[in-house]
Formats: sequence, structure tokens, C-alpha cells
Amino acid sequence: MEMTFGVVDHLDKNDQPTADMFEDRLKLIELYDQAGFYAFHLTEHHATPLGLAPSPNVFLAAATQRAKTLRFASLIYILPLYDPVRLASEICMLDHISRGRIEVGVGRGISPYELAYYNISHLEAPEIFREAYQVMMQALQNESVNFKGEYFTYRGTPMELRPYQKPHPPLWYGPGSPSSVEWCAREGMNIVSNKPLDVAKDQINQFGDFWAKFHGAKPLPKVAVTRHIYVADTDEEAVEIGTRGFRMWYDRYAYLWKKFDPRPSDDELALSGGRGAGTLIFGSPATVREEIERQIAATGINYFVTRFAFGDLTLEESTRSLGLFTDEVMPHFQQLAAE
Repeated sequence: MEMTFGVVDHLDKNDQPTADMFEDRLKLIELYDQAGFYAFHLTEHHATPLGLAPSPNVFLAAATQRAKTLRFASLIYILPLYDPVRLASEICMLDHISRGRIEVGVGRGISPYELAYYNISHLEAPEIFREAYQVMMQALQNESVNFKGEYFTYRGTPMELRPYQKPHPPLWYGPGSPSSVEWCAREGMNIVSNKPLDVAKDQINQFGDFWAKFHGAKPLPKVAVTRHIYVADTDEEAVEIGTRGFRMWYDRYAYLWKKFDPRPSDDELALSGGRGAGTLIFGSPATVREEIERQIAATGINYFVTRFAFGDLTLEESTRSLGLFTDEVMPHFQQLAAE
């Protein structure tokens, strides 16, 4: 089975000046492009140091100009925070700027606190998401938008911009519940899970069953897991550096939860749990190859999404890890696919 690799980034805040952090990430994007990764996925967060890309499209517009073949995908646009017709128009712009290298991940937003800062109740977010998704898809596929719902209304709104890719760019979702897994399959979406290995395995198996139900023998789209990865010459060095970077990343991840939730957020528990559940992969090239191969065999995924820049990892550290991954991990899976 052919295995492709991608990269996800939160653009989480570190101790660098923000302008330097952005430039370092763009330098890494050039390396991802040269290494043959399929896509760069960018998250969206608000009011938290977890993510400094509150407008993913701004960063992705810059990133498309630094790469020749690498594709770019939101992971995800928080649809309740957008006017969906305007978002569709911006997606069309990006699709043309990149000459068809844009993919579209959508969701309702995982954090009730981020939504609350925009006066959106997390109880209403699922319904707002459903309406926004319908409008966005109508806008991407038609010359005008007509829609009347509880949250959005459009009366013949023209769509002068149309996507470069027809009928629209590929779609992504990160499913949680079985019902969302079924919806993704029905919509023909690619899926990605950041869940522990056993949960991800169940989700992907369910997705395969639903896919066959709705699409018969049509080949599966991309089904993926995403993992924090750090590669070094030895396991000990990789664990030391990867753990250091993850501590800061997790502090950013837990920022709003710690602010509003009195229960403690334990980074030590997150570290030990992540290693045991397969969401953290820190090791030598041989160790990383073995763990990725184990996860592929357990889940049946055909796409593996890595994370090389997180927390306080320096550009040099991320570049070194990426180089070892590119030279000593990726070729192993290319060889397996050729056998």
C-alpha cells in the first residue's frame, strides 16, 4: 500500500519574535516541499498562544509562494466564525494563487472558550456549522448562492470567483463521534485523527465501513493520523529534545482550559499518555520507522501527518529532525510500497 506523508502545524507561540517565528516556518515549508511531502496542514485557534494563525488564509497565501508542489490545507477552518460565502471566495482566491494546490478542512471548533470570545455558544455551534457548511459548498459549486436558514440568509449572492479545482478543492474533517465519521464518509471527505492509537483504529475501521456503504468499491480517500515527531541520532536525545518541545506546546494547548477550568492540567500525564497511546513519537530513525509501521498496520491508514515544529524547538532542531526523517524514515515506506 502506498503511504504518503504530510505535516501539520499550529504556529504555536514560542519565545521568538513573532515575525521570526513566521519566517522560520516558511523556511521549513520550503524543506517540506523539497522533501516530497503531500501537504502542509494549518490549524486555526483564537485568543490562545496555541495558534498564531487566527486567519489561516493569510499565512497559506504566503506559504503557497514558497513551495512548488506542496499542497496546503486548513485543518480546520472554524466555520461558525466565518461568513461562509466570504470564506468560499477566499478559498477560490487561494486555489487560483496556488494553481490548484488548496484543500479545505472544516469543523465547528473544539474549544468552547474560543467560541465564547466571539459570543458563540458551543451548544449552538453544531447547527451553525451545518448551515455554514451547506452555504460554503453551494458557493464553491454554483454561480450564485440562495439560502435561508436560522443563522445565514443569502438571496442570489453572485459568486464571481470560482475554484481552480472542479467541482471544488478536496475536503477534510477530524471526526469525533460515530455520527461524524458517517457524515464524513457520506460527504466523500478525507479524514484525520489525532486520537490515541486504539481510538483512531476504531474510527478508521468505521469510516471504511461507511465508505463502502455510500461509495461501493470506490477507493478510499486519504485516511490519516497526526502525531508529534522528533527524530535524533539516538532515542535518548530524541526523547530529551522532543519532550522539551512538547512541554511548551502542551502548555499552549492547555492555556484556555487552565484559565477557565479549575481542574489541573498535568503535562506529565500528557507526556506519559502520549507515548503509551502512540501520539508522541520521539526516537532514532529506526525507532520512528518501527512505530510508524506499527501504527500503519494497526489502523490501515494511507496517510501519515507529522509535526516537526512545536513548542520551543529551534529551527535548527526542527530541520535536523526533518532531515533524518526525510533521509532515513520516508524512503523505508517508499520501498515497502514498491515491493
